[in-house]
Amino acid sequence: NTLGGAAAGRVTGDAVAAAALAGADALVSNVTVSIAQLDASFVYGYEYLGCTSRLIVTPLTERAVLSTTQALSLGLGVALSGPAGTGKTETAKDVAKALARHCVVFNCTQSHDAQTMARIFKGIASAGAWAVLDEFNRVPVAVLSVAAQQLLALQRALRADHPAFSLDGEQVPLQPTCAVFATMNPPVGALGREELPSNLRALFRPVVMVVPHAEVICNIRLYSHGYASAKELAGKMAAALELLRDVFSGLPHYDFSLRSLLAIVDGAGELRRRQGAGAREEPLLVRAIKEAIGPRLSEQDSLLFRRVL
Repeated sequence: NTLGGAAAGRVTGDAVAAAALAGADALVSNVTVSIAQLDASFVYGYEYLGCTSRLIVTPLTERAVLSTTQALSLGLGVALSGPAGTGKTETAKDVAKALARHCVVFNCTQSHDAQTMARIFKGIASAGAWAVLDEFNRVPVAVLSVAAQQLLALQRALRADHPAFSLDGEQVPLQPTCAVFATMNPPVGALGREELPSNLRALFRPVVMVVPHAEVICNIRLYSHGYASAKELAGKMAAALELLRDVFSGLPHYDFSLRSLLAIVDGAGELRRRQGAGAREEPLLVRAIKEAIGPRLSEQDSLLFRRVL
């Protein structure tokens, strides 16, 4: 169940039995692990990633992962779009963790040129890594048109199972495990963001991530921090922050995204560790909300903030 509710991990029975008889070394060196979701199947990459935190599975992430694995099985890239803080980049990184693939995030800017994009594609192709092109629509349109041709050459070679492909007049070795992701933030036309050319859009499977399930995520994170009444507190916190988002004056530096929500939850977890298991949980969470949100509020919004809490 590595990839979520609809996923399944499969290991061939004969290989496991033979490896078990031969000992642990054979288990590491001889077994091929296949991870499948619907009709998409991937070989486990055995990339060492350390003991890192994992993404919380919600209906939104399940649909995103399902779309991702189907796109990768067809040799396409994956374009994740939606507002900031909805988990686009983290979802791509978490799928890479599930498949044990090396994943590199590139922050795209207007300074990217065709040579930069070519170096990225050459690197991931030869290493078999995954590239996440964060805020891909900030790259100038002229560069995006060239990148479409470069990515098309890479994807054609992947579908044909070629050991190498030609890019910018150079033969590049190709590992079949490489993949390209792109994340995009709306609105188009703001902060230098551009609409992707049609020939580039055709190379990506679009995945839209708009509204994360904040209450589910907060519930599980609070529970992992040791809060016994996590479900009740998560519901109250999600409702309170949604109310604050509606009644506040909407200054540009106010942030009530999922990223801010998780910072509050982690702060509450740190307070609980300092106070001990016997401390009352609701005052700790209220204190964490005050410490995270209170200092950035205007005088008028501070009055509303105290009333809501």
